[in-house]
Amino acid sequence: MAARVDHAVTSGTFSLDGETFDVDNNVWVVGDDAECVVIDAPHSVDAILEVVAGRKVTAIVLTHAHDDHVRVAPELAERTGAPLMLHPAEEVLWKPTHPGLPMPAALSDGQEIPAGGATLTVLHTPGHSPGAICLYAAELGAVFTGDTLFQGGPGATGRSYSDRPTIEKSIRERLFALPPTTVVHTGHGSDTTLEAEAEAF
Repeated sequence: MAARVDHAVTSGTFSLDGETFDVDNNVWVVGDDAECVVIDAPHSVDAILEVVAGRKVTAIVLTHAHDDHVRVAPELAERTGAPLMLHPAEEVLWKPTHPGLPMPAALSDGQEIPAGGATLTVLHTPGHSPGAICLYAAELGAVFTGDTLFQGGPGATGRSYSDRPTIEKSIRERLFALPPTTVVHTGHGSDTTLEAEAEAF
C-alpha cells in the first residue's frame, strides 16, 4: 500500500513568556491504510484520531515542544499506545507544559522513522527552539517543517530559547539542501515549496 499524507487543522492557544495567543495548528498524519505516524499533537485528541481513522499509530513525532504542538501528546499516546518522540534539547519547553512527566523518547539527527510505506528522516533544525526538527519524506516529495519554515519565511524567533541567525542557518543548510520541488507542510498555515521559499529567502 502506498503511503499518503492526511491533514486536519485544530484550534486552541499558544502560551509562552507570560503571554497567550489563539492559534490554528496543522496536524499531519503519514502512512498507509494500516498504520501511520502522527506529527505533532495540538489541542484536540479527538480531532487527531479522526485523521488517524482507526489505523495503528506507530509513533507520535513532535517537531518541537511549544505547548500548542505537544499539549495533548500524553493523552494521545495513552489512547493509541504509540510512543512519543522528541529531540532531547526540547526539555526546557516540555517540562513547563507537562511537569512531572518523563521526556519522550529521544530523536536524533538522521534518524529514520518508518511511516506505513514511507520513511521520515529527522533533520535537526534548531532556531525556533533548541531541539526543533523537520521530517523529510523522500518518497512523498515532502518535508514537515513544524515551525521552522512557513510560506513566507522562517518561524518566529522572538521568544525564549529561540535565535534568528540559528534558524536561518538551519533552513539554508538543511532544508534548502533538499530537492527544490519538495512540498513544505508547515505547522501553521498553507503549504509551500522549498523552491518558492529559497527564492524569497
